[in-house]
Amino acid sequence: MVEKVVCPNGVRIVHEKMEHVRSVAIGIWVKAGSGNEQPSEAGIAHFIEHMLFKGTATRTAKEIAEQFDRIGGDINAFTSKEMTCFYATVLHPHAQTAVSVLGDMFFHSRFDEKEIAKEQSVVLDEIAAVADTPDDDVEEKLWSLMYPAHPIGKPVLGQEETIRTFDEKRIREFMERHYTPEQLVISIAGNYDASLLTYITELFGSFAREPQEEIDSVPEPVFHPGALTRMRDIEQAHVCIAYPALTLHDERIYALSILDSVIGGTMSSRLFQEVREERGLAYSVYSYYTTHEEAGAFLIYGGTSPENTEELLETIQQIVEDIVKDGITSNELHNAKEQLKGGFLLGLESSEAIMQRNGRNEILFQKHRSPEEVVALIDQVTAEQVHQLASGIFSKPQAVSRILPRA
Repeated sequence: MVEKVVCPNGVRIVHEKMEHVRSVAIGIWVKAGSGNEQPSEAGIAHFIEHMLFKGTATRTAKEIAEQFDRIGGDINAFTSKEMTCFYATVLHPHAQTAVSVLGDMFFHSRFDEKEIAKEQSVVLDEIAAVADTPDDDVEEKLWSLMYPAHPIGKPVLGQEETIRTFDEKRIREFMERHYTPEQLVISIAGNYDASLLTYITELFGSFAREPQEEIDSVPEPVFHPGALTRMRDIEQAHVCIAYPALTLHDERIYALSILDSVIGGTMSSRLFQEVREERGLAYSVYSYYTTHEEAGAFLIYGGTSPENTEELLETIQQIVEDIVKDGITSNELHNAKEQLKGGFLLGLESSEAIMQRNGRNEILFQKHRSPEEVVALIDQVTAEQVHQLASGIFSKPQAVSRILPRA
């Protein structure tokens, strides 16, 4: 069961005891991601994620890494459009050490000028790696087409012209605006005792940072249909199609999950069976969806040979039209529900997975459904609900991104 403590300064601690495991997973969650950036700050949320590993007032970057090697633990981080998370998983006797190091990184990172310069090069290499991976790049280009005037349409990694401007002053200004107590959640899951909660409360429950107004207001995201084609020196054609879909808080999310499973989320899906197994048009073809605070999208990706590109697009379109016309079968509904329930429950077998789930739920929803409640909500979805949702989503104009080989 998830329990919650709210510190006097507004920091929230969510924790879930797992007495049958030997590990503890601890995550520091900040409700600040690339969607909170001003145009001149593109990529700074992700850059801060990197910089918190680059040394504090008392530890070098190497010493941070060695500390976790010494206790046999893992430390990592990620940045999304809505949040940033710094987390560690360790054996339970080392939990307080892990919290101590994470807290040192959070409160006392130095943002040394030389380390900033080195990390700028690292992030620029990361951006180049995405550009060199067409199946990633085609999606990045699609988001810039869908939401050209909103931060969620911009890459989380940022862009070269802004990355090169980052310095200690700009980093601290962003953190002053967003790394505030009411935007902070500490999530813990695993085998811990009351002394760890006391330590975390003392460490994170007393810092003060006044919330500040945004520099400029961000307009609501507006989906832009259209097509974008780029030619590159590659062998395969990459296609990504998107339709505007659901936001984070839409209760139809379970129907959307079933729709995704039926269309392209599994090996028995219509896309996989028709495109790959029956026609042999593509090695990789799948669907997926993404949800954000104010927008969401349903996406279909396929990679194929240049001569098969049009047939691939026609096949995808026919599959979508068939579902809009006739809905899904009772067998598809049953299989999708079982697949979703199995994936969900099997994904909660580790302390890290539960820490991640609870942290995300607290940051985004401020509520925690039990696994039993989630399973019940999946079971309640009807074929008619999925059909109605599909008709609504796929009746809207689409956005298409293509990366094709040069002739």
